[in-house]
Amino acid sequence: MGCTNSVYKKKKKKIVPEISIFAPILRIPMHSDLQRLLRGFVPSDLADRIAAIRNQIALVGEDTGGSAVSDLIRALEQYLPLLLGLTKKEYGLQELVEFRWRELGEEREEICVSNSWFELLCVVHMMAMLTLMEANEKLIPKESSLSERLVSADCMRDAVDLLLKAAGYLNFCVLDVLPRLPQDLKSRLPSDMQDNVLEAISHQALAQGTELQLGLAVHSKNATLSVKRRLACEQLSFYAQAHCCLSDKNESNAVLKKQLFFLKWKHLEAKAAAYYYHSLILDKGTEPSCHLSAVCCVLAAEELLVESKKACLTFCLADPITRCPPPWGAMKHLQKKIPETAAKKTQMYTYLLDQEKGLKSLPELPEFQLSLKPDEYELPEADPAWGCGKFGFPEQTLKKHLDHDEKESKS
Repeated sequence: MGCTNSVYKKKKKKIVPEISIFAPILRIPMHSDLQRLLRGFVPSDLADRIAAIRNQIALVGEDTGGSAVSDLIRALEQYLPLLLGLTKKEYGLQELVEFRWRELGEEREEICVSNSWFELLCVVHMMAMLTLMEANEKLIPKESSLSERLVSADCMRDAVDLLLKAAGYLNFCVLDVLPRLPQDLKSRLPSDMQDNVLEAISHQALAQGTELQLGLAVHSKNATLSVKRRLACEQLSFYAQAHCCLSDKNESNAVLKKQLFFLKWKHLEAKAAAYYYHSLILDKGTEPSCHLSAVCCVLAAEELLVESKKACLTFCLADPITRCPPPWGAMKHLQKKIPETAAKKTQMYTYLLDQEKGLKSLPELPEFQLSLKPDEYELPEADPAWGCGKFGFPEQTLKKHLDHDEKESKS
């Protein structure tokens, strides 16, 4: 069914990537001789095509470190129809081929499994991670200042679409692929491919999509305070769901540890935004208690903002080291407005604070039905070549296959 994991190191020039959208890990297929493994079970031209496109993905992934996002996604989309035939139960080929994958990075953990549904899981997972990487690229302009960042509205909208697509890929993995794997195989999967981790990344993608919508709303003359508060609260809910999915995970795993640091940072930012906009709405009330509650909220937002900056630094310094972009979008606006508003409101309502002898308890944030949903992903149709012949394990074919391998090994 598979083989043991192995780890090896390879020296490479270090590049510290800039992260706006976090893609936890990218795996690529390893070169394999699929023609030999499929000999006698599928037509040779079909076996050649399967091997060629898979090895092309491996080569491009290795040579570019995964940076050729568009080329890799296109190749994966071409590979899927060819792969699907191997998953068909009626062909009896599901456990014929051993598929090998490895992580990109300094510590390249390998995993190899003889199960075509595992291969499908890895392919769709890779598409999800590449789509997150593409969304990240949309938010990093080619010409950008180290202290100033302006992301166009079009790029932000494109990134939202990509985040919804990535969430759709991940949901498909959880709901349609993982249930098809044997239980013993599921237990051996890398921790970042377990169902709760995939769910966490999906919630995280939706949270970042909502964050981008808030950024668009901040710069829109038509967006009301209520709309901005709702988006901030929805963003907070998505991050809370993502963190909950990982709450029982072992933090000694470097990948999950990095992801948890990211979620903590973004959760604090989202909470600061939610309390800030909640304070502005409460302050519109006419009762002194409304103003006092508004002061409580904006001061909480200010404290959360300070904590979020510390959490951002912790995330960046966690292995593998990353860079965060200068403030942009909603946070560029909020990092200026929250301290200003906190100072102004505290001074304005000093008399209320004196009367109440300090701050009252922090008001609860409102809850809203979550608006963003993952895109629905469906597999393509199997390549027509799978319908043009008979496939399976005839005894004579299998014997020839084994005899041929034995002769090759002797020679």
